[in-house]
Amino acid sequence: MTSPAPAAVPPQLNGPARPAPGPAADEGLARRLRALACTAPLHDLDVRKANLAGEYSGYAMAEVALAAIDLVTLNMDFDTGADHEQIVARLLPRVAAQAPSRPTAEHGRVARWVLENLINVGSVDRGFRAVYGTFGPDGAYIRRDYDFKLIEEVPGPGGGVYLRTTDEAVNVLVGALDTDVTSAQIAAEVKLEVLINRGKLADAQLAAEHARYRTVQYAETLRRTLDATRRNVRAVDWLRTVPDMIAEALDHVADRYRHENAILTNIRKVRDEAEAGDEKTGEHKRRAAELVDIVKDCIRRHTQLQSRLLEAGPLFRAEQDRQAFATPTSRSGLDLYGQLLAPLLPLPVEQAVRVTDAYFARGAGLRTPLAVRLGDLADILLTPTAEREHLGAEMPEPDLIATPDDSRFSEEQLESAMALLDLPPDAPRRLSGLLADARRQDSELPYLVALLAVHAASPPVGTAYRQGEPRLLFAVDDGTELTDPEFGGTDLIVGTALLDTVGMAAGRLEAV
Repeated sequence: MTSPAPAAVPPQLNGPARPAPGPAADEGLARRLRALACTAPLHDLDVRKANLAGEYSGYAMAEVALAAIDLVTLNMDFDTGADHEQIVARLLPRVAAQAPSRPTAEHGRVARWVLENLINVGSVDRGFRAVYGTFGPDGAYIRRDYDFKLIEEVPGPGGGVYLRTTDEAVNVLVGALDTDVTSAQIAAEVKLEVLINRGKLADAQLAAEHARYRTVQYAETLRRTLDATRRNVRAVDWLRTVPDMIAEALDHVADRYRHENAILTNIRKVRDEAEAGDEKTGEHKRRAAELVDIVKDCIRRHTQLQSRLLEAGPLFRAEQDRQAFATPTSRSGLDLYGQLLAPLLPLPVEQAVRVTDAYFARGAGLRTPLAVRLGDLADILLTPTAEREHLGAEMPEPDLIATPDDSRFSEEQLESAMALLDLPPDAPRRLSGLLADARRQDSELPYLVALLAVHAASPPVGTAYRQGEPRLLFAVDDGTELTDPEFGGTDLIVGTALLDTVGMAAGRLEAV
């Protein structure tokens, strides 16, 4: 009896498994991973609501978060954003509909909690971070950080703080990520026209809302470019990139304006031709009326965008003249530690208080009176005082998250590196010798020693002198090439200089 022949093994199963062929396939996976990361903060709200003190299980936090992003996107203008309190007030009906039996104060706390978590108030930079993996050119797996924000707080022209949604938040609403604004807008408009011609007004309303989101995103791109120009005209490429973008955007606005007017005419025709009396026809007319309002809003936003595009060129020329011919400041900043705190600490209180009184009297600035006009004073005097609770309003329980320690070097490594660099003033050393000593102690220590030595090539002598430092690490380049298996460049001469602490103390006392 013969044994069965071995099964044929497909060629792709021979050898180790390989990642998806080509960078394009892996880029598609990275896009989907980033899209998933942008929705993670919304899902996390429903997970963390169990940590809140109270009965919050009946609230759909992700649904409230999507509504908040939608409200901020549609209420922000080109120059200003959405008002924080106004967004909370408009969220209250949706929150109250989820739990009508709960008190109104709880509805307000839920709305504020969701909005503050979308801003990510508890973090340092008020942003989110996700980690995903891609494959490099050599097939190695590489972990990458993806930092993004959903709603950010920006200063307004009147001195207030407003809310603006980011591109990632708009992409969460639309259901895409890193989509080209122009191509997405054209596709949305064409899809909208086809749906209206076929009479599918419910789907057409969703497509119209997506088109409006893309219009907001396009205006946000222009606003960031103009803001960067106001800060530093050299940071923006006004030679090729921005003029090409403005010309493309103007063509885009003109094309979309003609397209949207044709769609508006078609919607009105559908609305006016619908017969009254039938329940289905009434729903049809209501959808058509809502579409008219949405497309009118799109036309208004395109008109506003066009006016800003036409003002971009004069703004660039004005900022170029202002920044090029501005008089440089002749006054240096104040070192609070070296010039104020360090000289005052050794002094008795009766001498130090004269200096602090003079500083704070001039540093605090002018105080605006509470009532500038007589009418304001009368309103304040005639308004009855509001009753307050004895202990004040109830404070919500903070949701504390431990910050991960992502530093590369430990405290022990820093102490070892500082011990190596604690050189006698009369015995400087070469960087190559310090790197060799560090490598014998720890394989990571040479990187920290090299970093400290390069930083010492331009030592802050003035700051160290004002702060009373007795020693200062310095590094000098004499043109000798560095011979090291891991580092290249110049073999610096690293040494320690002694500062005149007696002269510093005398100078501080004279200044006081």
